[in-house]
Amino acid sequence: MTPPLRLTLLAALSLAALTASALPATASAGTDPWVRAWGENAQGQLGNGSVLAQQTPAAVVGITRDDVRELSGGGGGAAAAANQFAVALLKDGTVKSWGSNTTGQLGNGTTTAQSFPSTVAGLSGVSEVSAGLNHVLAVKGGRVLAWGSNASKQLGTGQDTTNPYKAPIPVQSLDKVKDVGAGCDFSVALRQDGTVWTWGKGDNGRLGTGNNTTRETPQKVPDLVDVESVAVGCEHVLALTADGIVKAWGKGAEGQLGNDSTTDSNKPVDVAYLDAVARIFATSASGFAVLDDGSLAGWGKNTDRQLGDGTAANRTTPVVLDALKGVQSIAGGADFTVAALDDGSVIGWGANAVGQLGDGSTTNPTGTTLALPPGSGITHVTATVTGKSAFAY
Repeated sequence: MTPPLRLTLLAALSLAALTASALPATASAGTDPWVRAWGENAQGQLGNGSVLAQQTPAAVVGITRDDVRELSGGGGGAAAAANQFAVALLKDGTVKSWGSNTTGQLGNGTTTAQSFPSTVAGLSGVSEVSAGLNHVLAVKGGRVLAWGSNASKQLGTGQDTTNPYKAPIPVQSLDKVKDVGAGCDFSVALRQDGTVWTWGKGDNGRLGTGNNTTRETPQKVPDLVDVESVAVGCEHVLALTADGIVKAWGKGAEGQLGNDSTTDSNKPVDVAYLDAVARIFATSASGFAVLDDGSLAGWGKNTDRQLGDGTAANRTTPVVLDALKGVQSIAGGADFTVAALDDGSVIGWGANAVGQLGDGSTTNPTGTTLALPPGSGITHVTATVTGKSAFAY
């Protein structure tokens, strides 16, 4: 008897994934079109059809780099292995999701985990997407949609805060939004007029509104204007202004605010000793800035050498990382960092106990390691918020 079409397709996709993921990274450089993922995989967050950890970059089922506009990893925390997931915004405006789904963060109407990407039904015309610890934000037509956990009011719906929302629901009030960032139980939106709006959990001042109050509706961050981009960590936020200045707020215990302090701030402060900044990136509890001259600076948590400065000391102000040149994209979880370089390679540094650096080992290096070689075609990386899974596309 001929098997049902769905089973046939799934079998074909699984075979394709196994075939592609079995290829050594060096053999596939420049020829493999797939999005790649590695590290922890207990909930299928690597999207390769399995729940086995992966020490080298494996193909995500059915998603090519050319199809992807933006990919964002979510989840982590104390149960990191059981709470990681990913969402991919495709260039046609649709969104796919996979991995853990305990709070409906896959947006598919269920709370069932899945180990391969599937389309978020009824969602199209999306221009930006961001995955947080247990929720997701998306921009459609300048409006923000959200789904997943709302336990800390991070969905901004003004509705029930106990049940997860398993499908996209509109965030109140906001329009003309050009970008969003989801953190640990809070949300950030950058409007076209250069203002920043926040909502959700207010602990550590992560909303930047001058207090630590949790908000269920978006509030404007006071006295912050002309912002060009935002980068959101677990409990802190970075904002790059039009004049190249970096502002930060939220938790500061590991130095992630970069203002020569380990004190939280509930309003924006200047990241010290930085100017002429071109791009900013936030990892779980650290920050990075690519300067106009192409050099890289990092600050914040460094107990696992995740800053790449040759030490294991937290940094409360930016340190120029002379050994790291040509960085196009940076991402990281709680204890590691990965970067895509301008030659198409992907490197990593920090902890590696579960293969989160993608170099084929579980050895913690003192310097950088190679996950994908030059010419791989990779231009972007992302990682689960506080977890140990990474993605390259």
